[in-house]
Amino acid sequence: MKFTPPYSVGNVRTQLINALADEYGRREAQAMTELIFEDLKGWRPVDLVLNSEWMLSDYMIEKLESYSTRILNGEPVQYVTGKARFHGFELDVTPDVLIPRPETDELVDLIISENQESDLRVLDVGTGSGAIAIALARNLKFPEVTALDVSPAALEVARKNGRDKHAAINFICADIFKWTPLGDSFDIIVSNPPYIAESEKKDMERNVLEYEPDIALFVPDSDPLLFYRRIAGMGAEALAPGGKLYFEINPLFVSGLTALLKELKYTDIRIVKDISGRDRFAVAKK
Repeated sequence: MKFTPPYSVGNVRTQLINALADEYGRREAQAMTELIFEDLKGWRPVDLVLNSEWMLSDYMIEKLESYSTRILNGEPVQYVTGKARFHGFELDVTPDVLIPRPETDELVDLIISENQESDLRVLDVGTGSGAIAIALARNLKFPEVTALDVSPAALEVARKNGRDKHAAINFICADIFKWTPLGDSFDIIVSNPPYIAESEKKDMERNVLEYEPDIALFVPDSDPLLFYRRIAGMGAEALAPGGKLYFEINPLFVSGLTALLKELKYTDIRIVKDISGRDRFAVAKK
């Protein structure tokens, strides 16, 4: 998009919000605009108000026009800025990793609240950007965290995020369908695996479909529990007695997943709702 003068912060901000609102709604447009200015200027929302009369340079206008054009073409703002917020910190993100969702933040909170012991051994399967692993490494009491992903490109992002956040994590590049840990290796296994059925694509936003990695999102309609079956089966061997399994889940497949966990002899099986009231997490104990 092209901005029209005067190029004051207040005027450009208003133009940007109005343009984005047509595509994403006003509330989302305001949030995106704040993220863009924070990335380009390091400004918080209050700074936008305090500096509303500030005149932006030609360079800044060019960058804002480039950012806004990409977002209006459907590219997620997190990929445009290369940053995403999660659990109180900022992560690098690229199109090689899934953008962390608020629901996953809730999953981390659930794990932290239920596991106050120290020195827990944790495995994060399908770590992507490293969001879950880093949050748990920072918030559990002296944990030993292992993070697994099949994608070398995703692990490159995760490793950088881990270094930047001073999180001690053992990153492993491996295919979960081929990788087998030793028995009783972990106290917690957590995963936000691909769980969206291919048939659900028709109802999804284009910024997700066209930009986020399919490998982290979708499972075949014929076997939507593909990853849960493998991870839960592995957990039945790799979890220590009393160890816990935590999944982020698709509400459509709750009954099938519950039956699967029962078949594998897990106990204390719970389905936990997210803040929107949807069945979003599964918890089970070995």
